[in-house]
Amino acid sequence: MNIVLCGFMGCGKTTVGRLLAQSLGYTFVDMDDYIEKKAGMKVSEIFAAQGEAAFRRMETEACRELSAESGLVIATGGGALVQPGNREILAAGGVIVLMEVSPETVAHRLKDDHTRPLLDVPDKQAAIRELMGKRLPIYRSVASIIVDGNRPAGVVAAEIRNACKFYIDKKAGL
Repeated sequence: MNIVLCGFMGCGKTTVGRLLAQSLGYTFVDMDDYIEKKAGMKVSEIFAAQGEAAFRRMETEACRELSAESGLVIATGGGALVQPGNREILAAGGVIVLMEVSPETVAHRLKDDHTRPLLDVPDKQAAIRELMGKRLPIYRSVASIIVDGNRPAGVVAAEIRNACKFYIDKKAGL
């Protein structure tokens, strides 16, 4: 079984995911890093050279490959679960956890980050609100567990671990 972390860019999936994987003895995988290694270029370079559609195809392939494994904590990219096929693929291999954050938290955490193509616009705050408005209902519809990601990473990781214990025990037949 895998634990799949979803949520908007900057919600802390990577930071929390590392802590969670360590506490469970799982392997942590950041999906964007996974795609970058396979493609031999950064996500922003993929977007610039090949476009968003090519990146989304790579993302779906990564979902297939990672969900075929077990014992992973997977930090999905912010748009990975927007694709319906990806939702089913990842849900089949594990439990999906939404780390929900406010637009203000995202803006604060990403204020100096220029590596996210969809937020590399003049009005970052407006882009965050618009994109979050589209994605949050999708995240909520697919998540089995929803946690408040506005809090410190250690607190969020502990809450996810406790919430996932039921799914882990169920998978182990306990």
